[in-house]
Amino acid sequence: MKDSFGREIDYLRISITDRCNLRCLYCMPGNIETVPMKDILTFEEIAALVRCAAQLGISKIKITGGEPLVRRNACNLIKMLKGIKGIEQVTLTTNGLLLEEMIDYLTDAGTDCINISLDTLDRDRYRMITGYDGLDKVLKGLETSLDRNIPVKINAVSVNWDRYFREEAADKTTGISNDIRGLISLSETKPVDVRFIELMPIGFGKDYPGIPHDSLIPMIQDSFTGMEKDSYHGNGPASYYHIKGHMGRIGFISAIHGKFCDSCNRIRLTSRGYLKSCLCYDKGVDVKDILRGEGSKFQMEERLLEGLKKCILSKPDSHSFSNREEITEKLTMSAIGG
Repeated sequence: MKDSFGREIDYLRISITDRCNLRCLYCMPGNIETVPMKDILTFEEIAALVRCAAQLGISKIKITGGEPLVRRNACNLIKMLKGIKGIEQVTLTTNGLLLEEMIDYLTDAGTDCINISLDTLDRDRYRMITGYDGLDKVLKGLETSLDRNIPVKINAVSVNWDRYFREEAADKTTGISNDIRGLISLSETKPVDVRFIELMPIGFGKDYPGIPHDSLIPMIQDSFTGMEKDSYHGNGPASYYHIKGHMGRIGFISAIHGKFCDSCNRIRLTSRGYLKSCLCYDKGVDVKDILRGEGSKFQMEERLLEGLKKCILSKPDSHSFSNREEITEKLTMSAIGG
């Protein structure tokens, strides 16, 4: 289905929990109040919505959280959604801590791709960022996923951790950090795409020093010779580059300094059942009330279709992250869905 600006909306990001087993500084540090399970959509409710979304042309699903794998039987949902007519891909975003032990279930469910959120390969810095000494488990999960031939992408938020921790950059000439250099090295020896996500002023992230991508991209180009634009294009807005001799690609999701709103193809569903048309604003449609309301299955489906259409047609022409006064979304990313 096209929105009011002619953009084809075929991608739905679904958060299945606001809980996480890490406490990343820019996402959910400390003790954050989470939603009671009774207020979170069941897998059957999510599947009912996705069946209606597929009728409108949604074909790609991303399962997110919080950390989706902390929700019991999360792989069962992936399998359920893979069986819905019209759904072509179901992918997962995870912090990777539980990947190694869950890989058999994820493989059996037919998971099409796994995105691992990872900001550094330095063990001490990983612990400082996430609050947990778990880097070795994440890297084992990465290897296990590749062994099962599941495509893997690394998602790193573009935060200037050297500045935050008041340390000097590893390369004083270009300003590139060991965090960035280490992550890029993964693409050299493994068929892994490493994507850098520009920090958006949402939730706790607004208080951290982000690295603008109009400076990050040339910084990396200065440090890695033979880096050229790649023609590959995935489900989302990332632009990709290839470094000569590397097995994987380097991607940039530049929401602010590379605004891609004119090609936005997605809507979001929070774990509480709220459909969002844009990450920047708090407008949307509460489908939980529809799913748990009175009436026949046919009536529920009709209301869900209307709710989905309303959400899609209400998508704004663009976000306003560059003007914080216009941002109306006040929830944290863990409550919205990563």
